[in-house]
Amino acid sequence: MQTYLVGGAVRDKLLDIPVKDRDWVVVGTTPEEMLEKGFKPVGKDFPVFLHPETKEEYALARTERKSGKGYKGFTFHTSPDVTLEDDLQRRDLTINAIAEDEQGNLIDPYGGVADLKEKMLRHVSPAFVEDPLRVLRIARFAASLGFKIAPETMALLKDISESDELEALVPERVWTELEKALSGKYPARFILVLQSCNSLEKLFPEIEALFGVPQTKEYHPEIDTGLHTIMSLNQSTRLSDDPMIRFAVLVHDLGKATTPKDKLPSHHGHEERGAKIIDKLCKRYRIPNKYRELAISVSKFHLDCHRIQEMKPETVLKKLEQLDAFRRPERFGQFLIACEADARGRAGFEDRGYPQAEYFQSALKVANEVDTNELQKNGLEGKALGQEIKKHQIERIKHVDKSVI
Repeated sequence: MQTYLVGGAVRDKLLDIPVKDRDWVVVGTTPEEMLEKGFKPVGKDFPVFLHPETKEEYALARTERKSGKGYKGFTFHTSPDVTLEDDLQRRDLTINAIAEDEQGNLIDPYGGVADLKEKMLRHVSPAFVEDPLRVLRIARFAASLGFKIAPETMALLKDISESDELEALVPERVWTELEKALSGKYPARFILVLQSCNSLEKLFPEIEALFGVPQTKEYHPEIDTGLHTIMSLNQSTRLSDDPMIRFAVLVHDLGKATTPKDKLPSHHGHEERGAKIIDKLCKRYRIPNKYRELAISVSKFHLDCHRIQEMKPETVLKKLEQLDAFRRPERFGQFLIACEADARGRAGFEDRGYPQAEYFQSALKVANEVDTNELQKNGLEGKALGQEIKKHQIERIKHVDKSVI
């Protein structure tokens, strides 16, 4: 019985990235022997065991054979004669097919260490095409690591995209990979890789539809909305590491794809259409409500935020209420960052300030300072109290500094 550390733990250790989870492969043993040593079985499809003390996963070395559609359509074979090299060969990328023995020696039969040095994502074997999930995983690794994709691997990604295998992906798994990509250093690469291998139109047609659509008349119509989305997403990574904000930025302009190709989108109409498209996208991939709610707010109100200093105090208060800023100030803060990323997502605007956020935040602050208890002492209640509170809030908003327009 020989035990090896494998996969992401070895890869991240070599990249000097903090190791989150450690996975182990066991060679030359049987399930019965694992049970005798106190390991607890947890695998349904193939033998995986939990270490009795560390609770880390130990999987028996195995081979696999395609037997159906999707990433679950495989038959696995385990036995004491399956070698470590056999087990590593079934993995997706060379950088994930490196093992480390108990003495710290590396076993690297497929050149993963060299690809780590070259910052290259390269498939291990032709069987790579059998698992459609690998399209998303490679796009996600490009987003998290910033690595290039080997031309021969990109060719296989296109082969997967041309088949009907992507249709077998479980919605929740698509979202899992997107969320991980949004948490990476280069989330825009996830979208660009999917587009390059012709998967974006199948997995996220709403985003693919943005490419070729010009921007609004007011905002650089010569810039493609798809490119603007990528630029805005890049700006969001400079401003925050919050994947919720990055998702909102990614989908904030989806409504513009509903504009006829021979017309420029206007400021009116596409926000509501975008909100409906976002809602359908989130339902399709079971995306959590907190992501959906922020994204819809950004879609509907980001243009208002850009023009907030031009609005009357009464309108500013109304926008704060529509954004639920009084009850959910944290989400309002996320909204402002997403709007700033959108404003910066244009050539020449990348390093400009965004005073609208400071003004809008100040308006919320002074509106919150109205002493409702004091007003109640004057005998006000119900509708009359509500009207008086608004009157005082509007008066306070009038005095917020607009000198930085």
